[in-house]
Amino acid sequence: MTALPLHIWTFVLAFRDFDWISARTDSWDAIGVVAYGSIAAVIESFIIFIAMALLGFLVSSKWEEKRRISLMSAMIIVLSLWSIFNQSYFLNEWQLPTWLVSLSIQTGRPLVALYTLAILMTTASFVFPAYLILQSNKAMSFFQEGIERLSLLMTLYLVFDGVALILVVIRNL
Repeated sequence: MTALPLHIWTFVLAFRDFDWISARTDSWDAIGVVAYGSIAAVIESFIIFIAMALLGFLVSSKWEEKRRISLMSAMIIVLSLWSIFNQSYFLNEWQLPTWLVSLSIQTGRPLVALYTLAILMTTASFVFPAYLILQSNKAMSFFQEGIERLSLLMTLYLVFDGVALILVVIRNL
């Protein structure tokens, strides 16, 4: 699960830039950018996998293995979604809603208010799925089924990674 959101986002960003890169130079360069992005996603996925595996030692061993895997997978997905949102925010040059800016200014400490809101939202986004997985067998089985179904999609992305590695080697010969 560490690799899936990273690969999806990498392909979204790569194909977002494909047109202007191929217009600037040629399609072969655009394919090269997609291939390099895919290789970077593999490396980033591996690093995140190692970090999450180490963090997994902090998860209580009294829970069964499927519950721990579901919990760690949910944390990866939430972390990935926050990262995607953050990157989208800056790439699309989104602005904070004016009502939120006004509300934070009225507190007298706007930066503290915004950071507090961000911490509360982030904490809730991690705690809510964790609570569901740990307290509800139905939620845990839902996450487990999702993991099993998405692993098939990840296999396809690993094939793309193999092709990307071949393309990078060919480009650098």
